[in-house]
Amino acid sequence: MRFGRMARAAGATAVALAVTVGAAAPVFAAPGGPGQEGRPGANRLEGVWRTDGYGAVMAISGDRLTSYDVTRSSCTPGLLGERQVGAPGPGGATRYGPPDKTFAELTVTPRGHGRAVLKADASVGTVTLERLPGLPALCRQPAADDPLAVFDRFWENFKENYPFFAAKGIDWHAVRDHYRPQVGPQTTDDRLQQIFVEMIEPLHDAHTGLARARAGGGLTPVFGGLRPGTAQPTEELRKRSAEAVAAQLLAPEVLFGGGRLGVGELPGGIGYLRVSGFDDYVDDGGYQAQAAELDRALDALLAGPARPHGLVIDVRLNGGGSDELGLRIAARLTDRPYLAYRKVARNDPDDPTRFTNPQPIPVRPAAGARHTGPVALLTAGSTVSAGETFTQALIARSPHVTRIGENTQGVFSDIMIRLLSPTFAVILPNEKFLTPDGSSFDGPGIPPDVRTPVFTPEELEGLKDSALSRARQALGGSSGT
Repeated sequence: MRFGRMARAAGATAVALAVTVGAAAPVFAAPGGPGQEGRPGANRLEGVWRTDGYGAVMAISGDRLTSYDVTRSSCTPGLLGERQVGAPGPGGATRYGPPDKTFAELTVTPRGHGRAVLKADASVGTVTLERLPGLPALCRQPAADDPLAVFDRFWENFKENYPFFAAKGIDWHAVRDHYRPQVGPQTTDDRLQQIFVEMIEPLHDAHTGLARARAGGGLTPVFGGLRPGTAQPTEELRKRSAEAVAAQLLAPEVLFGGGRLGVGELPGGIGYLRVSGFDDYVDDGGYQAQAAELDRALDALLAGPARPHGLVIDVRLNGGGSDELGLRIAARLTDRPYLAYRKVARNDPDDPTRFTNPQPIPVRPAAGARHTGPVALLTAGSTVSAGETFTQALIARSPHVTRIGENTQGVFSDIMIRLLSPTFAVILPNEKFLTPDGSSFDGPGIPPDVRTPVFTPEELEGLKDSALSRARQALGGSSGT
């Protein structure tokens, strides 16, 4: 499981490309070593912990934190391998980060003798940890990696964590009964890959996918789900859409975050903010470095002498990233706190209706320059993941944010990346982001208030952008061309 690393991107393809693992052979060696037996030491976190939901076990020994992915019948090494950064803070809060980096990306805080809380910098909400007496027996022996064991591990990861089988009309047990007899000792990796893709493709879920390990480390995506009627943006689409937007701007965008953020001005005193993703703003840095670059863009937009009376935010080609960065923008758009959404995760392997206690995620006014006037938000089917949680975070904002364009993609959860074997890794969600009535937008996505074409071939040919024109109208400016 990846607890909120900056790789929560559009579909499994970008996610898998962002993952780095060690050489395949040692990955499934038997875990062990000192400190793995759960005996508390000087460090109050020393020992073994199980997550509430997320199907993970974590071992903290000395200055190291390692994870294991657990199902009813298997335990495999997880992707989380962190080292302690600095001394523990108040209450024993301890920061951890990648072994080859100087920054931290998550905090673990003890809560009494048998509980702790994990908070990833880039993710909203926390994960509750419960102390175990030691590493589970399954985690103290090598995991089988024959084709049938890998198949069962794949099926179990979805069965125990995926929240949307009922909503999508998928009988996962029937899927297993159909495909398991096709797997045997001689089943090749290519055939197993084909079976896995056939099993998850009908979910049409952009947070599901499959990847294969590369020689020397890393993962190569081989499949990523997608809602029917939508497509991954191409570089040509990004280029031509930028030209259509530029036709309405008074001057070229000022770029931030390596071009993933753009700030501009529309006629009539309307500001324009393009957010192409909520990650990768800096080449090498944790959440704080990403947040600082986002703040630079927001200050350029909102802190100048001529502040906009209206604001267009464009997340139509937003591939996701950090939910916290989305909340950081929302905090610049309000002068009062309000509830963005509630977050839950599946936490019963046998009951898909059981979830963790809902965590309320608030939007709190930022200390920096803010815009509390009218806002129009441009969305599309290529508004994905953190682009969608950002959209959801603006629904309760007052005055109302007018959404213009198309439904978002319909995937909100953080993603889990589970190493199935030295060959395969699977990507899947396990969370819901709840509305006030307890429902979610997973599947169909968040609908617009005003439905318009978004970057159709016909419009791009004429350098037209209906959605942006409608946004200008909604904010009291002329529609332009």
